[in-house]
Amino acid sequence: MKHLLALLLLLIGTFATAQEILVAAAADMNAALPQLVADYTKKTGQTVKLSFGSSGNLANQIRNGAPFDVFFSADEEYPRQLIAEGLASKDTLYRYAVGRLVLWIPADSALDLSKLGMKVLLDPSVKKIAIANPAHAPYGRAAEAALRHFGMYDQVSSRLVLGENVSQAAQFVESGNAQAGLIALSHALAPVLKDKGRYWTVPLDAYPTLNQAAVVLSRSKQPDAARRFLEFLRSPEATSLLGSYGFSVPVETH
Repeated sequence: MKHLLALLLLLIGTFATAQEILVAAAADMNAALPQLVADYTKKTGQTVKLSFGSSGNLANQIRNGAPFDVFFSADEEYPRQLIAEGLASKDTLYRYAVGRLVLWIPADSALDLSKLGMKVLLDPSVKKIAIANPAHAPYGRAAEAALRHFGMYDQVSSRLVLGENVSQAAQFVESGNAQAGLIALSHALAPVLKDKGRYWTVPLDAYPTLNQAAVVLSRSKQPDAARRFLEFLRSPEATSLLGSYGFSVPVETH
């Protein structure tokens, strides 16, 4: 009887472990996604483990065999690359949000952000400007594009400090290691930064649209569970929560 009970417990444990899905997600989702997961787990009992990073680095981890089930990218390009490489399921590609870029400064900064906008970056007091690394972070590329759009990239490029991802760029400016940062609106609205600074929303025409897309990965051991989680992202409650972090509803492409 003891052996039977032990076997039963082992099977239950194995089943529970197998049911957990692993989600790789862009760093701009590190405040919103845990809340979505908490709601989803409460509703379904499905456990979801999250791993955050820059979209490019996560895509490379997937290429190198990382056992993720779902990939949330800050752009559409990385998921499409994975689909083309046979590493993700084309029919699951879902544009879940449009991200926004903001210029953020600490609350105690004397700079008149609302009046000057991007021009505050030309102020001599701004010694360092934090952005995500454009080499593998969509928000970094957006920041670089915005600086070029306003004709100031050459003037400020020597003052740029690169975060591994947009979350680290936000940490640089929050900690005082930079006097300003081009970061995700979702970070500016997150509890950790909300009351610590001020932000100016960079106009949409200043950088390529941050169409954020998710996809189920071909190596997923839980493809059905992964698809169900993505389906939850389409629900009104999920859309509403994403909206509270500044994400807008994307126009679906077919």
